[in-house]
Amino acid sequence: MDAIFKRLGKLYFGTCADAGSLNQASNAAVIKADFGQVTPENSGKWDAIEASQGNFNFGGLDTLVNWATTNHKLIRGHTTVWYSQLPSWVSAIKSKETLTTVIQNHVTKEIGRYAGKVLQWDVVNEIFNEQGGLRTSVFSTVLGEDFVRIAFEAAKKADPNAKLYINDYNTVEKGSTYAKTTGMISYVKKWITAGIPIDGIGAQTHLMTGEAKNVPAALKLLCAAAPECAITEMDIVGAAPADYVTVVKTCVEIHNCVGLTVWGVRDPDSWRAASSPLLFNAAYATKPAYSALVATIGAMTASVGAPVVTAAAQKSISSAAPTPPLT
Repeated sequence: MDAIFKRLGKLYFGTCADAGSLNQASNAAVIKADFGQVTPENSGKWDAIEASQGNFNFGGLDTLVNWATTNHKLIRGHTTVWYSQLPSWVSAIKSKETLTTVIQNHVTKEIGRYAGKVLQWDVVNEIFNEQGGLRTSVFSTVLGEDFVRIAFEAAKKADPNAKLYINDYNTVEKGSTYAKTTGMISYVKKWITAGIPIDGIGAQTHLMTGEAKNVPAALKLLCAAAPECAITEMDIVGAAPADYVTVVKTCVEIHNCVGLTVWGVRDPDSWRAASSPLLFNAAYATKPAYSALVATIGAMTASVGAPVVTAAAQKSISSAAPTPPLT
């Protein structure tokens, strides 16, 4: 699928992973064969990186970055500022000055460590509520919306070449008029106009059965609000072939949708395992949705000559070209 996606001018068809799944030979083999990008499922989150203040543990994330570098895969960084999986010492901060410094230090240390190795970073994650306003968190309570500027400015300084994303769920799942979707668009447009260095919007795309029909119109609006966009954590309850085709085709047809990440390889390892939402079954065999994608999306390459990759996209690829493993 990654080869097909790149043939259509996209940067990657990716999945999530971490040290445990990469150490499973069958899982790693599928990623090598079918996916062109890996996103850390948990090893890049605050509780894994900085469980206690000032004490950083990059072991898990280093493992993923080194594996990706060795196997010539692109990397999406996930995620520096998120209200969940957040250590209690961060949640307890009441001072604006302290929280500002803590955010800057955490973002700088994490993104800076992998400067030149990561294509995109989810700088802030799930910051909106279902009404389209800011979610209540220590970040919004103490700093208001200014925490977004603080995080993105620190990220830009730490790695000027990485593409910096704002990532959330229920932004395409519920349709183009859903309050969270329209709210996110309004905030992002405002922040970009104000000079905050937001490069892209990530649509997680955790779909229930029947929600795929909502994606085309909603994703088109999201992608129009930022220089680029991506589907970042896709899974679909039941993995109906038609639903997968609808979503993947939508990204293909939106010029600045640069890539798509499926949130896992095989069903038993999914966070929604009981819903069989992925492209591979327990035995790592492809499911009907995979075959439908190869047939339908693959057929779209017939009308394409050489891959059409924009200058901006090529710059993104070059800036994240494989570099020597971390030591």
